[in-house]
Amino acid sequence: MGKLTVLILWFWIQPISKLEVQVPNLKHRTFNAKVIRIMDGDTMEVLYQKTLVKIRLAHIDCPEKRRSQPFGNNAKIALSNLCFGQQVTVYGKNYDRYHRLIAVVANHKKQIVNQEMLKQGMAWRFRKYSKNQLYAQLEAEARKNKIGLWKEPNPVAPWDWRKPQKRSFPAKS
Repeated sequence: MGKLTVLILWFWIQPISKLEVQVPNLKHRTFNAKVIRIMDGDTMEVLYQKTLVKIRLAHIDCPEKRRSQPFGNNAKIALSNLCFGQQVTVYGKNYDRYHRLIAVVANHKKQIVNQEMLKQGMAWRFRKYSKNQLYAQLEAEARKNKIGLWKEPNPVAPWDWRKPQKRSFPAKS
């Protein structure tokens, strides 16, 4: 390898290794942090010991804001109203493939934010990843009472919304 190649590799690898050292392992940990950003109805960013940590709310899946799913923006606003700018308690579980900490979050009122999103009809229980029957019950109650997105006649679950749409194209003549 030439000196230039080695130098380029060193500069490319250096920032990555420093980042890995700075990010604490929060898996299976409970900690307090300030919510500084809401990305969508089930994802936020918190500041913990001068480190930004992306949190994906456990047990729930919200309508897709970035893919223009109905109620996507409403879910983001609901999550913001529940915890933006607050000190929250984060109960870390594990990390997803996008390096977000999967967690249950309690706000300053001691409300479990994940559960509140279901109660407000702003989320589905994420059946693929949650076997917790409390979350199933909260979703069922919101559906029955037609709260939030359950007012819609045929709401589409986010995991179905994210699936690539099959498109038919006219045949070439």
